[in-house]
Amino acid sequence: MNLLDPDHLDAAGLAQAFPANFLWGTATSAAQIEGAAFEDGKGPSIWDAFCRQPGRINDASNIDIACDHYHRFREDVALMKGMGLDCYRFSLSWPRVQPLGQGAWNEAGFAFYDRLVDALLEAGIQPHATLYHWDLPQALDETIGGWLSRDIVGHFADYAREVARRLGDRLASIATHNEPWCTATLGYETAQFAPGHKSRSESLQVAHHLMLSHGDAIAAMRTVTKTKLGIVLNHTPSFPATPTEADRRAARIDDGLNVRWYMDPIFRGAYPQDAIDFVGADAPQVEAGDLERIRQPLDFLGLNFYTRSLFAADGKTVKGPGKRGFSDMGWEIVPEVFAQHLVRLAREYSPPPMYITENGMANADRVVDGRVPDAQRIAYVHSHLQALATAMSLGADVRGYFYWSMLDNFEWNSGYLKRFGLFHVDYDTQQRVAKDSAHWYRDLISAHRARR
Repeated sequence: MNLLDPDHLDAAGLAQAFPANFLWGTATSAAQIEGAAFEDGKGPSIWDAFCRQPGRINDASNIDIACDHYHRFREDVALMKGMGLDCYRFSLSWPRVQPLGQGAWNEAGFAFYDRLVDALLEAGIQPHATLYHWDLPQALDETIGGWLSRDIVGHFADYAREVARRLGDRLASIATHNEPWCTATLGYETAQFAPGHKSRSESLQVAHHLMLSHGDAIAAMRTVTKTKLGIVLNHTPSFPATPTEADRRAARIDDGLNVRWYMDPIFRGAYPQDAIDFVGADAPQVEAGDLERIRQPLDFLGLNFYTRSLFAADGKTVKGPGKRGFSDMGWEIVPEVFAQHLVRLAREYSPPPMYITENGMANADRVVDGRVPDAQRIAYVHSHLQALATAMSLGADVRGYFYWSMLDNFEWNSGYLKRFGLFHVDYDTQQRVAKDSAHWYRDLISAHRARR
């Protein structure tokens, strides 16, 4: 039997494993799809600047046009409607609605999001917004030092309040940050992402400012909207490469810096002590009252999951055995870890209802005779949804699943070399072609909806 045969990966049967009110969606982010980088009053972001630094982006590309979603959003919403999506997760570009990150609002920018939200609602699709998916106004980086400055917390709260005031009554939910670990670690410690710094102490201070801005933004939005509020965290569960005590300690420390560094302040009101001890002098400056401000009650927790990490005693990652293979990002495919981790979160943190806000696979896709065969992606999603159903049966309260991503798009420092989308994008013509996985996901949603 060919396990990659889509006929074997029965969408209708899998649909029966989920409760009738479970939600199905897809996700994107502004910087990765919108384009129109300097149109209608939008200010530059740190990613606009980062793309122009030689050697930063693997294919030397930029986000000036991306998927041209800014001009093609109605076409994209029609594709979503054709798939039968319940919901769509997108982010707002902060510099599109407030070019300097403080001061005057850009009405043309807000008008775009008004049109997008209204189009989604007209199509019967719930809009789920994220305030920050990494495209900080470049002006804030230049004037105050970006996320390194504690002053940014107030600016972010002001931005959050304004978005919630204008759009909150039409949004199904608002998340403050997407993957703050990536902003802090990849942007300020490893220099892989904008703004391209390389300092652990900076990274941890940025992480604290991100968490503080999250808490203040939640509090600010509560004053103007009743929509559901939360945050989206990325979790890459850490495992020892071998069963030695040294490897187990390395994995535990990474868990502290990756998972617990963000979960603990939100749900326990403290940073994990073992991680604080490990980083020593690099630990962030935390002022009195900060942790109380971070620990705001949330309506939901968004979780992004793709893979796991294996750690050796020297703290370096080791490539996993890949029994189910690897994605085109080189990430090991481990759906069983997905299930284990969701159950762990439910038992250790008792979080509010969870949503899988990202899960998906980069694949080396190409158009063949008008279609895009991607059986590997179908198998990936099928196995992860099976794992999700298992976790839910064991007590994980998960209410919905957003596949990443709706469209092939700009994959950060990989440029346009990696394709995560359900729809193939020809970046020269901007033509969208539904991949086999899009048809499979549509069938899954249709079979599930028949039970409602």
